[in-house]
This record gives sequence, C-alpha cells and structure tokens, in this order.
Amino acid sequence: MEKMMGLHILLVDDEPHILRSLSRALRSDQYTIRTAESGQDALDVLANEPIDVVVTDKNMPGMTGNELLAIIAEDYPDTIRIMLTAFTEQAALIDAINQGKVWGYLQKPWENDNLRITIEQALQTKMLIAERNMLRASLKRYKREHRSQFQRFIGSSLAMQVVYKAIDKAAPSRANVFITGPSGTGKELAAEAIHNLSPRNEQALICINCAAIPSELMESEIFGHVKGAFSGATNNRDGAATLADGGTLFLDEIGEMDMALQAKILRFIQTGTFQRVGSGKTERVDVRFVCATNRNPLDAIEQQLLREDLFYRLNVIAIDMPALAERDQDPLQIALYYLNKYSELENKLFVGFSKRAEQLILNYAWPGNVRQLENLIHSAVVMSDGPMVSEETLMQQLHLKPDEALFTPKDKPQSAPIMPRPSITSSDTTQQNGTLNIVPLSEVERFAIEQALQVCEDNVVKAAGLLEVSPSTLYRKIQKWEPS
Repeated sequence: MEKMMGLHILLVDDEPHILRSLSRALRSDQYTIRTAESGQDALDVLANEPIDVVVTDKNMPGMTGNELLAIIAEDYPDTIRIMLTAFTEQAALIDAINQGKVWGYLQKPWENDNLRITIEQALQTKMLIAERNMLRASLKRYKREHRSQFQRFIGSSLAMQVVYKAIDKAAPSRANVFITGPSGTGKELAAEAIHNLSPRNEQALICINCAAIPSELMESEIFGHVKGAFSGATNNRDGAATLADGGTLFLDEIGEMDMALQAKILRFIQTGTFQRVGSGKTERVDVRFVCATNRNPLDAIEQQLLREDLFYRLNVIAIDMPALAERDQDPLQIALYYLNKYSELENKLFVGFSKRAEQLILNYAWPGNVRQLENLIHSAVVMSDGPMVSEETLMQQLHLKPDEALFTPKDKPQSAPIMPRPSITSSDTTQQNGTLNIVPLSEVERFAIEQALQVCEDNVVKAAGLLEVSPSTLYRKIQKWEPS
C-alpha cells in the first residue's frame, strides 16, 4: 500500500517501553509520531496539534483508554481512534465500537506488520472522511445557492435561481428596482420579497396597481388629498406615499399611469417631497420605490406610455421575471403545491397527476403563466373526483381538443413523477356513476413515501423521521417495489 506522508499519529500508554516499541515500528513509515503517558497528556497534545490517528492502551491509571477515546469522539470526531487491548477484553471493546467511540483495535502483543497495515487503513479512512466533509460542504453550498423555494416563490429552475439571487442582492440596498415580465409571473411577489428581505421590512409595503385605478383618482391614491379638494373629498385622506413612509412603495403596471402624473412621480422620487391633491403644503417622506410593467419598457417609451427619464430613475436594479414556459420543471412543482392547497381547501383527496397529465403541465405554453396554472388546478380539484388528476380533466379545463394535447418530446429529459403527500380529509372516498371508489391504502402509502424521499433527497433515515416510522420499515417497503 502506498505510504502517506505528513500525517500525525498520537501513541498513548502509561508504559514508556510500549511507546518506544510502537514508535520504532512506525518510524520507517515517516509519520509524525507524538507520544503521551496518560489520558490527560494525550488531551493536551490534541489541544495544541492536529492529530489524525490516536492509538491508546485500554487499561491505564487515572483516565482509561475507553474514557479518553470517548472524549476524543466527542471533541475531535474526525480523529481515527484505535484501542490496544488484550484478547480477554474483546466484549467490552465491541461495545465501545458499537457506541462509536472506537474505530478499530489491535491485540496485545501486536505484530508490527499488522500495526502498520491497521494504521494505513485508518489513515485511508481519515482521507475518506475529509473527502466526505468536503462533499457535504459543497452540497450544503449548492443547496444554499440552488433553492426550490424562496420567500413565496416555488421553483428550482435556473431562470428562477437568477431571480432569487437578484432579489437577495437588491433587497438590502436603498436602490430603486424595476421589475419586468409578462402578467402572472409574480412581479408583486418579487416586490414583496425585496421588501421582506430589506431593512425596511418592519414598515409598510404599499402596493398600487396603476391599471386598476381610474386616472382621475390615481394622484389622490398616491399622494392623498385634503377635504374639499374635489367632489366627494369629504375628509383629509392619506395616500400611498404617506402610508409607505419608512417602507416600500410598489407601483405595478406603471406604464398605464397618465404621463402628467408620471412627471409628478419623477419629482417625488428626486426630492422625496410631494403635495396632496388640493393642498399647497409640501410633505417629505422616506420611501423606496419598486415598479413593474408587463410591457417592454423601451417599447413603452417609444410609444410615449412611459417617460424615459422616469424609467432610468427607477431602473437602478432591473429584475426580469421569466415566463412559466421558460422554467423547466417548475410548472409541475407549482401544480403539485396548488393541488395540495386546494385539495385541503375543497375537502377532497388527491394524490397527484397521471403521467400524461404531468406531460401536459410541463409542455403547455401557459400564456397566463403562474396565475393561469393556479386557476387551472383549483378548477380541476373542484370539477373532478380524484384521486389522480387526469390529462382529460386538464384538457377540458384548458378547452383543448384531443389532437392538441402536448406530450413530452423524446429529446426532453424525463423526470421522476413528483407525488404530493396525500391530504387525508374527512371524506376519503369519492362517488362516481353510482360506484364507490376507494383509494387503496398501499397506493396512498407509496405516494407518501415517495414524496418524503424526494423532500429528503433520497435520505431514507430523514424520510423515515418525517413519516414517523423506522428506517428499516422504509427500506423493507422500498425493496418490495424494486423489480426482481
């Protein structure tokens, strides 16, 4: 076996001649050898030097080898621990191994060849532990950077990872943000996430949909008015600017705002001051602006729907929300979320989508984006009985003809079906055409297990914890499903 250099071994025994014999046996292997004549001396060495392997006698005065290795296992878990023991002590040694205190053992008297082989095997294990820790750190970093959920967003596609990172970077700053993207892609959710992750999150987020308010009332909605400012203004009224003081003002569909009012918004952004409708008094507030539009801003500027100077004042940080059709596997993940949500809301039992329904969800164009998908799933839950949502149900709700069904292309990678954990309600049966349909318990159980495994990334122990069963039970059930 290839010799390993620069690795540190600590030998512990209360008899100096034993330490000398062990050191001589290992000296030719060019390890860095340290020795200690007691458990406390060994702990002092560990506190000051990196040690890869500890070899200790079991029976020592004061702190025993068992006690020493138990402390090392707790304080230095990556250090390989080897016990020197007599043959008659094997039962106690096996118990120590089972408790995780001891990696291996050497019998007294030892053969030097066996000693060297055992040490080399131990150091190989040490290297594997180091590699495992590096992989775990890389995986943890990947999971931190590659999120399947973020604030109120659902989706793990690359397109959404870009959005999540942009929000993370934009949120702590004072910079204005301009969000673009088609209707239904979650522009208001992005504004909400920016606000929630910002230092302003304890103050208000005020949202104004510029397309939903008549132009003659918009100025009052934003700046407020005083009593008598116009017909129907019977009292003083605070506008969004006042309500958002210290917080965030989100102006959605800003391209629908009257151009004259856009000029007042520009001045408000530049100075932080405004006047209520009907008032000559100037007021000052501290507001962060987040704006959005479903139009191409440059096209809106060319069509004189958006002031160019206002756009560049707002467009300090740009975030573009991708259409749902550009988000890889996200449509199915979102559909499953809403399936669980509306199953509970409507007191029905649904356990997932048929394979062909999954293919339709993944390949449909979704012109209405996430909003359309949410409404479709709600409708499917209401209009069908389950336990699976079929392709036919989705096609009916989408008003598609049979020859318009979209199936997964052969060149598109298939993904394993994602099954939601069933939401068992007070009604576990459905009635259809006078026949009582009961979901087999084994089918519901399998869906639950598959979902838990997916959530835990195939970690059976963690999945068993979520399902409140033993890992051995889960292993047994999974093995039954595997083809022989």
